[in-house]
Amino acid sequence: MEATFRIWQTSRGLYKNFLDSYSLEQLNTIPAGMSNNLIWNIGHVIVSQQKLVYALSGLPMHIPDSLFEKYQNGSRPDGKTTQAEVDEIKKLLSEMVEKTKADFEAGIFKEFHPYQTKTGFHLGNLKEAVEFNNCHEGIHLGIMMSIKKYI
Repeated sequence: MEATFRIWQTSRGLYKNFLDSYSLEQLNTIPAGMSNNLIWNIGHVIVSQQKLVYALSGLPMHIPDSLFEKYQNGSRPDGKTTQAEVDEIKKLLSEMVEKTKADFEAGIFKEFHPYQTKTGFHLGNLKEAVEFNNCHEGIHLGIMMSIKKYI
């Protein structure tokens, strides 16, 4: 799992670079022909990780309900994310990696509820969920690289 966490930490650093490199207006821009924006993708990966790892393990998520509602599967950005929300998302990017790693090392994950993702991946245990999370974050990173061409 050490390599899996290291990959995830690197991925989150790439997301942070987007937050550091683009203005609030750019983060909120939904390019013509696309259904989301940079900030939605970043918020979405935070929310998804919490669902995949904590909720499917029967544990509470460590994000505000409002964040979950705004960035969960099936949600769409409204282009009105505030700077305060961006700052919260930026903080959560790294905090959730450290929290999850510490919780994993402490052995708090005792159960897992198998889950079939919308893309067809069957997640049967925590290790598979954490590994799939890296795949999911890679997909969204690719989407963001496409979006940045248009803003």
